[in-house]
Amino acid sequence: MSTSPRPSHVYHASPKLALLAACGAGVLWGTGALVVNVLVAKHGFTPENISFWRFAIGAVILVTVFGRSIVWSRLKPLLLTVLLSGVAMAGYVLLWFLGIEKIGAAIPTLIALCLPPVIVTIIAIIRGHEKADALLLLVLMGAITGTILIIVSHASPTKCVDGYNTLLGIVFSIGSALLYAGFSMISGRISSALGAGAATACLSVVAAAVMSLFAFNQPLIWPTDMPLQVWFLYLGVVTAALALLAFSWGAARLKPTTLTVATLLEPLTAVVLSALFLDEHLSVLQWIGGILLLFSIWVLGKRK
Repeated sequence: MSTSPRPSHVYHASPKLALLAACGAGVLWGTGALVVNVLVAKHGFTPENISFWRFAIGAVILVTVFGRSIVWSRLKPLLLTVLLSGVAMAGYVLLWFLGIEKIGAAIPTLIALCLPPVIVTIIAIIRGHEKADALLLLVLMGAITGTILIIVSHASPTKCVDGYNTLLGIVFSIGSALLYAGFSMISGRISSALGAGAATACLSVVAAAVMSLFAFNQPLIWPTDMPLQVWFLYLGVVTAALALLAFSWGAARLKPTTLTVATLLEPLTAVVLSALFLDEHLSVLQWIGGILLLFSIWVLGKRK
């Protein structure tokens, strides 16, 4: 797996458009989070089942559209990297869900979303890809603080669990954060080498194959009702194919710190949609957190 930095011209190609693409991916994932919550809470689908169909539908669409653009001579030297990245893409979603299953939504979501920007920033500073100036640290702290205010104010009380399950939930959540951080740091190189469409298609195929292993434990059920089928198709087409394509395109042109901070729009989107469609009310702290997060992303867009 190559660890050499990407050429500087890649970072500076359409930076504002790349930031917009990463933000768009976070927003689309936020809509998917709301749909998944409804499918799990009201219709009894398991997260594993939903994740498989989401990746599978996305993979079919991406391979159909971009399959011919996959060049074997470019893919072959990156094959192991693509396989590991696809496993990481499926793994961070799965571990996040397992953490929620053990200890409720609040703590796993905070760990899984807020820890990756810290991890990638520290690694980028150590490797000399980021300059540890006061502005970067303030932006990072502002984005994470805003996300914490959004999630903590929105989350239901943490489940009453024993110490063992609490430890498992935290371990799962940290594992999710580590996998997402690793995926964010390497996905840009894959996208730069293969092209965003081809890279996303390959990664989605691997992620779908990983999630299909759950068929050995329980059937992967496709819904029979038309409204539910539409929601499953939405998850596959919009939150998998389109969102992952936007993420990959942005990842090839943004530094990992900016990429992971931009996708923090996911929880903000989910909370706002919950207020609009599920009659939930935004608290003052959530408004403050949302403004702080958006301001931090805006500053990142202005930062050279």
